[in-house]
Amino acid sequence: MAQTLALKGSKKLLNAWAFYDWANSVYSLVISSAIFPLFYGLLFRTAGIEQVTIFGGEIARAPLISYVTSLAFVFIAIVTPLVSGVADYLGNKKVFLKFFCYLGATSCIGLYWFSLEYIYFGLACYFFGLVGFWVSFAINNSYLPDIAYPEQQDGISAKGFSLGYIGSVILLIFNLAMVMEPDFFGITDSGGEVAEIKAMKYSFISVGIWWILFSQYTFAHLPKGYKREGERHHIILNGFKELKQVWHQLGENRKLKRYLGAFFTYSMAVQTIMLIATYFGEEEIVWGSDSERTTGLIVSILLIQIVAILGATVTARASKVFGNIRTLIVINVIWTLLCVYAYFLQTPMDFYIAAGLVGIVMGGIQALSRSTYSKFLPETTDTTSFFSFYDVAEKIGIIIGTLMYGMVAQLTGSMRNSTIFLAIFFLIGIFLLTRVNKKD
Repeated sequence: MAQTLALKGSKKLLNAWAFYDWANSVYSLVISSAIFPLFYGLLFRTAGIEQVTIFGGEIARAPLISYVTSLAFVFIAIVTPLVSGVADYLGNKKVFLKFFCYLGATSCIGLYWFSLEYIYFGLACYFFGLVGFWVSFAINNSYLPDIAYPEQQDGISAKGFSLGYIGSVILLIFNLAMVMEPDFFGITDSGGEVAEIKAMKYSFISVGIWWILFSQYTFAHLPKGYKREGERHHIILNGFKELKQVWHQLGENRKLKRYLGAFFTYSMAVQTIMLIATYFGEEEIVWGSDSERTTGLIVSILLIQIVAILGATVTARASKVFGNIRTLIVINVIWTLLCVYAYFLQTPMDFYIAAGLVGIVMGGIQALSRSTYSKFLPETTDTTSFFSFYDVAEKIGIIIGTLMYGMVAQLTGSMRNSTIFLAIFFLIGIFLLTRVNKKD
């Protein structure tokens, strides 16, 4: 135990922790945001269909992936506090980190066999890829107070973000080259499968291998975990018990409770847009050829990533001048206008403009929301439990947002109508934010 504690704050341990962002961020960019949405749409277009039969019913491709995403986050919202409670009491946090890392990575590799003929297997791989990424991400985040002193935490968190961005962009550019110039990489049409689709499948394998390979450095240096002191009762349900305690404490802090209500509402829309944006661009924008669609969407995603860094910086400075709540209100107003703008998007240039604006407010709202929540926490409280509550609230918001988005798209026959629906959540969020600092 003494040797493990001596490592806390050491450069080697901090870098190992941050390096997990380098390992797993390729999933969120290459799979969630870029290549898989393109592959998914191209698969349906190549087959000349827009609907598939799932569990005896016909469903369009856009609502289908939205529903599967919602279901995955239901699972994530249940599993994360359960795993957290067990790991804290048994002191085997790294075992769970490895398990969900390998689950996510092997699921990415499994996407190579995604096809309309074996749609259940493909959707299962997509489902468990989401689970592996988000649960392992939460476990790795929970290591932060174990490996870094308070004065080190902001710096090493920023370093992890930077490493994740750099690593994921490097792999995405390689995958983009492979998709756009498959002949150069020796990938050709074969077995009735076009080279572009085959290159995308190889991209899925590259993500899984990258994730497994680079996570080994993290696993080699992170401690196994720390057992919680005292008697260990209700090990399985302890995580949920802690969430319940936080819920009761919220009643004593009106400002925090009001802020959480506002955050839950607008975050529901923000996270849904982040998960669905590429599917929207793939289906609703008039790109011309398939190659133009692929290039345009990936360029848009890279644009969002780059601008998001600028957005986070500008937002942080604005909050110092105008205050957190006022800045969040302005950002929500911009998001509302963007949702309305999205309804009218037609051309690639329209989409590029939207992507740039999304990048600015996406980076800003995520960074400011978390720091605002942190400022509202009581001084003498278990911040780990409060942030676990924050994360679960965010995941429940994703469940509701993606589910409603899919339902509106299915019932109206257009993803455009869903953007107007999301604008309503931002408007409600604005109203709730205006009440945060009120005394009544």
